[in-house]
Amino acid sequence: MQSAKKSLISQSQSIAKLTDFIDDNFVNATELIFKSNGRLIVTGIGKSAIIAQKIVATMNSTGTPSMFLHASEAIHGDLGMVQDGDVVICISKSGNSPEIKVLVPLLKRFGNKLIGITGNTTSFLGKESDITLNTFVEAEACPNNLAPTNSTTAQLVMGDALAICLMEMRDFKAEDFAKYHPGGALGKKLLLRVQDMLDTSRKPFVNSDSSIKNVIVEISEKRLGVTAVIEDDKVIGIITDGDIRRMLNKTETIAGLTAKDIMTVNPKTIKPTDRVEDALNLLEDFSITQLVVVENGAYKGVIHLHDILKEGIV
Repeated sequence: MQSAKKSLISQSQSIAKLTDFIDDNFVNATELIFKSNGRLIVTGIGKSAIIAQKIVATMNSTGTPSMFLHASEAIHGDLGMVQDGDVVICISKSGNSPEIKVLVPLLKRFGNKLIGITGNTTSFLGKESDITLNTFVEAEACPNNLAPTNSTTAQLVMGDALAICLMEMRDFKAEDFAKYHPGGALGKKLLLRVQDMLDTSRKPFVNSDSSIKNVIVEISEKRLGVTAVIEDDKVIGIITDGDIRRMLNKTETIAGLTAKDIMTVNPKTIKPTDRVEDALNLLEDFSITQLVVVENGAYKGVIHLHDILKEGIV
C-alpha cells in the first residue's frame, strides 16, 4: 500500500509541475494543429509509441483527424503515410533515440512542421523541432529510476491538454463527440431517435367504443402494458394495465363499459424524430413507463421504458 501511494503521489506531482511548462510554445503548437489543412501524425518509439497511439485515439474522437506512425517502421517504408500539410508530433523522453535522429531530418526535408514532446529540450529532438513541448520529470516512480512511469504519464497528459484545447477551439460539443462514438451509451443517448426503436408490429390501439374485453385482449397481445384509444385517426387517450386493475377494483361488472369510459385523456406523447434521451427524460419526469408516439397528429406506436433500458441508455 505504501509503495502504491508513493507511486501515485510521485506521478501526480510530476503532472502538476507540467503547468510550469505551459508557455507560448504550447499556444503555438495548438494553433499550428488547429490551422493545419492536413492531419496530425503522432510518432514515437518504445513506450512513447504506445503513448502516441493513445493521443491519436483521443484526437480522432474529439475532432482532430490523426494517424499513428511508429518511428521504427517510418524509416522502413511507412514514412509514405505523411502527406503535405500534415503536422507531426514526435514523442521521446530523451530526444536522442537513434530512430528519432534518423526520422526527424527526413520529416524536415519533406517540409512538415514538427512538434517535439520531450523531457530533454536540449536534445536532438528538442533542438530540431519547430516547436518543443517540455515534459521533463525529475525522476521516474520506478524505485530504480528506470521503467518509464512519470515520464510517460507526463507525455500522455501533455497530449490530453492539447486535445482539450483543440476541442474548445473547435467548439466541440457533446453531440459532436457522440458522432464518433455511436456505439457507446453517450452516442445512443444523443443520436438514437424514437423512430429508430419503434416496433411498428406492436402498435396497440382500440376504438373509443371498444369493449373492455377487447381492450384487455389488445393490451395482452401487444405486450406493452398499454393501448392507445383512437377516434377519427387521432389518439384521444390511453389505457394501461394499471387502469384495468383499478377499474376492476371499483366495478362489479364490465358489461356496457367501453374504452372511452376508463381511458386517460391527454396522454404524454413524443414525436418519432425526438431523441430517445428526451423520451427517457419524459418517462422519468412523470414516473410513467410508456409514451405514445405521434407525428402530425397521426398515431405511430408506443415506446416503452424497458426497450430504452435494454439499449443501455440511462
